[in-house]
Amino acid sequence: MLILSRKTDQSIKIGDDITITIIELHGDQVKIGVEAPRSVKVFRQEVFNAIKTENTAAATLNTEKISDLSKILGK
Repeated sequence: MLILSRKTDQSIKIGDDITITIIELHGDQVKIGVEAPRSVKVFRQEVFNAIKTENTAAATLNTEKISDLSKILGK
């Protein structure tokens, strides 16, 4: 992990297309801005984890349904 120190209104550049800017510092809370192309999905970690969990659950359920259907069809 790369650890960088930044002050308000300072930025971090990731590649050519992504810029992270420190907007505000307030106690133990940091507000950041993310500029990225629309093709790059940006999520908070907890949202990303929830999406991943839901996708895994859906894939497992679909696999079980396909297996059940295969048994019914005798394949």
